[in-house]
Amino acid sequence: MTVPSVADTLREYLSLLELLDDAYWEASTIQHKDMLYDIISIFHQEVSELNKLSVLDHHYPYEVITEGIRRVIPKLHQLEERQDEVIQRTQTVTDFKEVQSSVLAILEAQLDDV
Repeated sequence: MTVPSVADTLREYLSLLELLDDAYWEASTIQHKDMLYDIISIFHQEVSELNKLSVLDHHYPYEVITEGIRRVIPKLHQLEERQDEVIQRTQTVTDFKEVQSSVLAILEAQLDDV
């Protein structure tokens, strides 16, 4: 896999955040909401740091900035295993599967480079 640029990664992370936000409001239990909120807050921190970069730097290869983003992979896998239970709407879960696979590919490639 080619290393995605900062702009590509930011686009994927923002798409995931939008879907996680939808899933949060659709979740029917506090445990599901807590799980989603935890993942959302980790991605918000990374996106916040990426937004501090100059727009001129968005063409550079993406590198993880925050420590939390390195530790979110197991949580994304856990959500993937339980997605039909946690994410209620069919459209949200369908979109989530597509975006999540892209995000996981980005994150796992970062861990391989370490």
